[in-house]
Amino acid sequence: MRRLLQLIGVSLLIAVLLLFSTRFIDPSPKAGKGNVLYVYNWGEYMDPALLKKFEKETGIRVIYETFDSNESMLAKIKNGGTHYDIAVPSEYAIQKMADDNLLIPIDHKQLPNLKNIDPSFMNLDFDKENKYSVPYFWGTVGILYNPKATKGIDFSSWNSLWNKRLKNNVLIVDGAREGIGFALNSMGESLNETNTAKLKRAEEKLEKLSPNVKGVVGDEINTMMVQKEADVAVVWSGMGADIMTENENLDFVVPKEGSNLWFDNMVIPKTAQNVEGAHKFINFLLDEKNGRQNTEWVGYATPNMKSYQLLDKKVREDKRFYPSQAVKDKLEVYEDLGQEKIGEYNELFLKFKMSLK
Repeated sequence: MRRLLQLIGVSLLIAVLLLFSTRFIDPSPKAGKGNVLYVYNWGEYMDPALLKKFEKETGIRVIYETFDSNESMLAKIKNGGTHYDIAVPSEYAIQKMADDNLLIPIDHKQLPNLKNIDPSFMNLDFDKENKYSVPYFWGTVGILYNPKATKGIDFSSWNSLWNKRLKNNVLIVDGAREGIGFALNSMGESLNETNTAKLKRAEEKLEKLSPNVKGVVGDEINTMMVQKEADVAVVWSGMGADIMTENENLDFVVPKEGSNLWFDNMVIPKTAQNVEGAHKFINFLLDEKNGRQNTEWVGYATPNMKSYQLLDKKVREDKRFYPSQAVKDKLEVYEDLGQEKIGEYNELFLKFKMSLK
């Protein structure tokens, strides 16, 4: 009898240990992949209330992580350590991810709300027929400035940033394509320049800007501009719009020499483990009311024509953030320049940052 009780006790102990090991030792998404969705996005780029709403409507728990550059996002997805179900790269990164076989084709049949997207944002060169991506937000790169504090400086040109009056008063977003890019634009060159001599000249011109640069930063620009720690910043348009809601003394302009026209799209990485949930999430964000809510929270321009129509008239007609076709025709979309050339951009931008005092 005692032997039987011992055996029963051992069996119970083994059962308990198995239960605990299953529940606590394996936290991977495989354990409940149908009820978990891993989303990888830029910082401050989605209304948290919408994540809660999606969870409530679908029963799918969202695990949300952020990145600060396309390059860091690409590196992490290539590594495959985390099985993201949704990512939000920019156009040139989408092109590279597709070329590197890192994406799952989008099933348009699972996205009835795709009809809400303005056709002009579909079938673009970086992803013909939107095989791998769905439009999320779009915008430009320009100059955010305080007209009163910088009175007399004409910011319609990139060259205005080199004005000696702006000593220690300019912030720049921490991105190699943006930094080297506006220097190239100021010289009348393309954002997609690959000539090494021209790229070096752009970096040399940036170094001449050093005395005016207060910092090369990321999301901190928001706080610094709102708190009037600087009067000028090179920023993405939506970041500028968001800052302007908190500091009404600021204005935004896309310089006449040209700039970047960018598109961020939603994709499904090849390592995704909840593809069905990913489609549900994309379709959820494409809903016109959800799209409007997200646009009002994020501040960037929406490609969702139904959501756009729901926005306040003042927002819809603001040409600084919804520029005319004539302005857009002067802008360039970043191209995938290849790993070697992007590495050159990064090295030159790092050289510039090291020149800052």
